[in-house]
Amino acid sequence: MSVKNRESGLRYIEFIKSRRSSKLLEPGEVSLEDLLTALEAAVSAPSAHNAQPWRFILVRNKETIRRLLEAMAEEWRRDLLSDGLDERKVEVIIRESTSRTLRASAVIVACLTMSEMDRYPDEKRSRCEYIMAVQSVAAACQNLLLALHALGYGACWRCGPLFAPESVRRVLNIPSDVEPQVLIEVGLPGGIRPMRRKPLSEVVFMDRWGEHS
Repeated sequence: MSVKNRESGLRYIEFIKSRRSSKLLEPGEVSLEDLLTALEAAVSAPSAHNAQPWRFILVRNKETIRRLLEAMAEEWRRDLLSDGLDERKVEVIIRESTSRTLRASAVIVACLTMSEMDRYPDEKRSRCEYIMAVQSVAAACQNLLLALHALGYGACWRCGPLFAPESVRRVLNIPSDVEPQVLIEVGLPGGIRPMRRKPLSEVVFMDRWGEHS
């Protein structure tokens, strides 16, 4: 690799590392053109068998976003109350979470479909196939977050749809064979915290079999 190419690669790595979740987006619009550009980057991600098991629902209408959040909150409220949380505290948690998402210019709901994934007669391989689809959707979401970052926008990955899939399906008219996985808030950057990551020494383990004594 040439010195020039390596320097360019290192700059890109620094760009990747500069991405942060925007915990509290600032007011302002995100253009439809930019959202579609970011989604084009998302679907360029690798996927198992090239099955591309992702489906994305782009929601820009504030009233639809509000109805989606209210529907999800119904299930979330039941879960929190069943955990034994005080009712007043539950309402504060839900109110703060809802107001945070409503600051977004748009939300993107990433979903999973097994329609073009391989099918197996046994549970073990079927489970592996499902996990491969989840990994593929996650790879597309990472591409999406990086693309939004490159365009100068803020975004935050939220997993609420996993806990309230039927509510999400009902509000957004999602077919029963498509599983909501992730809600990504998109807007102008705000509420960005310093990166907190474990050192490589805690998460990377070296293969020493090839080392000479």
